Amino acid sequence: MTDSSDKKQLLHLVFGGELSSLEDVQFRDVSKLDLVGMYPDYASALVAWKSKAQQTVDNAHMRYFIVHMHRLLTPGEQTIVKD
Repeated sequence: MTDSSDKKQLLHLVFGGELSSLEDVQFRDVSKLDLVGMYPDYASALVAWKSKAQQTVDNAHMRYFIVHMHRLLTPGEQTIVKD
């Protein structure tokens, strides 16, 4: 089944892991990264990011990120997303 909406799909990846230090984005163990998932828009990625960040709030070294995959797939295209 396909989505018949006119909304453009802008893929976003949510992932996280434990950092080696608070000063840099260097993961302690890359093999233990938490790949939360791929989302069709920023709004749904943000919901997933907030949920995972809240679950790990007691660990100062744990960080979650949202990667704008659509920008990597079409690097020459300037996409402005209003939230």
